[in-house]
Amino acid sequence: MGQQLYSLCQVETKKLLWVMGMLFGVIIVFQYFELPYGSALFSLFSAGKVSGVGNSGFPNGNSPSKSNTIGNITFLNGSNSTNAHAIHERSDNIGKSEGMDRNQKNDFLSDRNGSLNNFLGLDGNNNANKDPSSENLVELNGNSTVANVNNWGNGPAPEEAKEPNQSFYQKNDTTDGNFPVGKVGKGTHASTLGHIGDADTGFASPSPALPPGPPVTSTVVDTNIRTPVVDSNTSLLEKNGTTTSEINKNSGLLQGSPSPSDDNSSANRVPMVNKGLETTSAVISISEMNDLLLLNHASSQSITPPQSSAVDRELLHAKSLIENAPIIKNDPNLYAPLYRNISMFKRSYELMEKTLKVYIYREGEKPIFHKPPLKGIYASEGWFMKLLEANKKIITKNPRKAHLFYLPFSSRMLETTLYVPDSHNHQNLIQHLKNYLDMISMKYPFWNRTGGADHFLVACHDWAPAETREYMAKCIRALCNADVKEGFVLGKDVSLPETLVLSPQNLLRNLGGKRPSQRSILAFFAGNMHGYLRPILLKHWENKDPDMKIFSQMPKAKGNKNYIQHMKSSKYCICAKGYEVNSPRVVEAIFYECVPVFISDNFVPPFFEALNWESFAVFVLEKDIPNLKSILLSIPEKRYLELQMRVKKVQQHFLWHAKPVKYDIFHMILHSIWYNRLYQISS
Repeated sequence: MGQQLYSLCQVETKKLLWVMGMLFGVIIVFQYFELPYGSALFSLFSAGKVSGVGNSGFPNGNSPSKSNTIGNITFLNGSNSTNAHAIHERSDNIGKSEGMDRNQKNDFLSDRNGSLNNFLGLDGNNNANKDPSSENLVELNGNSTVANVNNWGNGPAPEEAKEPNQSFYQKNDTTDGNFPVGKVGKGTHASTLGHIGDADTGFASPSPALPPGPPVTSTVVDTNIRTPVVDSNTSLLEKNGTTTSEINKNSGLLQGSPSPSDDNSSANRVPMVNKGLETTSAVISISEMNDLLLLNHASSQSITPPQSSAVDRELLHAKSLIENAPIIKNDPNLYAPLYRNISMFKRSYELMEKTLKVYIYREGEKPIFHKPPLKGIYASEGWFMKLLEANKKIITKNPRKAHLFYLPFSSRMLETTLYVPDSHNHQNLIQHLKNYLDMISMKYPFWNRTGGADHFLVACHDWAPAETREYMAKCIRALCNADVKEGFVLGKDVSLPETLVLSPQNLLRNLGGKRPSQRSILAFFAGNMHGYLRPILLKHWENKDPDMKIFSQMPKAKGNKNYIQHMKSSKYCICAKGYEVNSPRVVEAIFYECVPVFISDNFVPPFFEALNWESFAVFVLEKDIPNLKSILLSIPEKRYLELQMRVKKVQQHFLWHAKPVKYDIFHMILHSIWYNRLYQISS
């Protein structure tokens, strides 16, 4: 009996062990597929976890790329696409050509520049001898901090001490948002470096800091690295809680088939905010601006009239035709990689020529109205007004047939006529514009019909955004000072090119530059020390390297020949912000066939609705100034030649002519206004 009981116990024990083993195996398999740690055993032992943001653990390996398809475009979350670096500029070596310093201290401009100077040790005697690059952290608007970047070849990569950076595409690893990243080396994680994919996509920039939440990522440094980049698998659309169905209806030039030869263009991305900008990020990257534009165009923001008029129906019909534009593979006048969507751009331009009618209010006293400057750095607003008023094909005298209404004032003449020097008070300028709006709204029904949404203004002075923000917020504002963090609304407002006109009688004088093989200077900048950024640029590069021709003021020469020859002889022309984000150097670089390098965070480049700037320009974040030469040298020669060739092809869009020609700067400004109006109305 005892022997039988013993044998039975042995059999039952074996069965029990077998059942337990099977159960354990099922648990392991379940954990492997269901838990996010990358290893089932890591779920049992906490030592194997990698600390992430908040309370979650995230893997330390490369995650596969994901994509969402919207319309005809694939939006990537975790691919090898690239962003573009951004950094700013303003008044330059020729900034005194108007006989007036652009930096009249005022309540619109000085506060943030002064505070940034204090942070960077550039104001007064505090930290007078301190090198900005020697500090680990630079405080930004009181909410976050950014690590300064050390030279790639001489030390470790920067440590990110700000809120987690987020971008939208590339493979990613995860690290805690406050965890310092180690030295950069082969196979090492770095917070600002990442592998660059197709050279045709342009050059990437780190995304702005975000509130705690989704995991921040860092990428593995590749030996073929070209420019810094930070990546994440979280899109702005996801962060904003927006679904793909919300933007599936309208997507502007960013939707439809991408440019044929630019598969990795910035069209393949997903957007953010709906109106204005509500984010705590210090910097809005170019890729995020692309997403903002797409999302804003996908949602109507203007007041819908109680009854649809004939002109409203014409606009809606034009919008429909543009969204269903026939595919264009080759065009003798347009080079596809320069555009977000060449087919939609060409169709939109053709419909503008055929359809658009503009009414110009006759009211308004000179010189503020109807008499703009045609010379100097504010000449864009003047030449546009002059050429539009003379264009009998576009202008209509019957306001009921107008698709758009032009407010014909000059922001430059408003300032020179009404501003009291050193008063630091612009209220009288704002009131003058308000009085004008009150007058036309009482005299005509058109302003009140849409709340001003079908009205537009063209203003190049630095103060124009602040002067028009309160009473002209619904208008389409074409502004040189296109700062996305200072009220510029992507998808509604238009970035106006700032053009320096030295000779109104010869608008194309000195056009062009040397062949690429004859451009002996790597990078060139010269300009007045306006704002906080330029002193930093000079501190790092003035007289430091023979390849980097970085100056404050250059010796004066007749016709500014010394400055012009340097631009004609340089591969890259630095467009560094001054008091504000914009600069005439952007157009100057294109004029002299030099690849523009933007150093101006949050600046929206001109004609952003139509052009793919990453295909012919370089963007560098302000904090990456110490690495400027490394970034430029990391661009392969083949890529530089491609950029320079494209600069020559895009040049036609930035040239003024006494009599406008097809696709010139006058028509491009008008097209951006027309196009944004189409996406401000709803059916």
